[in-house]
Amino acid sequence: MQKRLSARHRKAKKTQMNDILIKILKSTLVKNLLLAGLILLVLVYGLLFWLRQSTHHGEKLPVPDLSKKTLSEVEKVLDAQGMRYVVMDSANYNPDYPRFSVIDQTPKPGDFVKENRKIYLTINPSDFNDVTIPNIIQKTYRQAEPTLISLGFLIGDTIYQPNLARDVVLEIKFRNRKVNPGEKLKKNSRLDLILGDGKKNF
Repeated sequence: MQKRLSARHRKAKKTQMNDILIKILKSTLVKNLLLAGLILLVLVYGLLFWLRQSTHHGEKLPVPDLSKKTLSEVEKVLDAQGMRYVVMDSANYNPDYPRFSVIDQTPKPGDFVKENRKIYLTINPSDFNDVTIPNIIQKTYRQAEPTLISLGFLIGDTIYQPNLARDVVLEIKFRNRKVNPGEKLKKNSRLDLILGDGKKNF
């Protein structure tokens, strides 16, 4: 008899617990909490999906070769690739490249980068920079040559004329015109040097 009562008691308690659970689940508060949790889950999933799409989730693209291209050409190429460019500076003029074209770029062609990456460009200027002719008059050829080369000048013809000072610079010429120290010429200009031959002028 006691066992029967105990079994009935357990059953009644279980039924009572089920009734309480059903009431809780039916309550407005619980419904709101469940709805809020579901909305939060959808928002988190949507955010993760958007991030994957906007960053292409690690997708990388090869950097195109922009060498010798003008900025208008660069813009078209990079727009098609989903990349941008930044002009860093102009380099020393290089006659092997068109004026205002790309001499160098970072990252290098063939490197893999993410979309929307900035490509840093170095542009060829329109011409060589002006360089001041140094005072090499009355200096030996051995002294004058490295001085001119270090400044970017080219050594043209060496023409000897009678003068007791052997191999000493007497005059500087550019395109058959006498030029003086302090004048400015384009870098890479070819200078002819008039040197003494070490002989008396009779």
